Amino acid sequence: MERNEAIPTIGWHNVDIVGELHKRKLTLRSLSVSVGLKPDTLKNALVRPYPKGERIIADALNVDPASIWPNRYNKD
Repeated sequence: MERNEAIPTIGWHNVDIVGELHKRKLTLRSLSVSVGLKPDTLKNALVRPYPKGERIIADALNVDPASIWPNRYNKD
């Protein structure tokens, strides 16, 4: 790795995402249903890129998806 090359950022841990939702009295399941998705749909965003789901979760947390999943958004 070159000196000026940035080390990739991992982002939020899944437990932190779920915990922040719980602080807002939300679950991934309730959030999924509230936006018209099947109950377990938003769980996919925790394990693989799913832009629509990432946006829904980020909006519920009042943050940008790139701050939660920087490795999915900050590519050259």
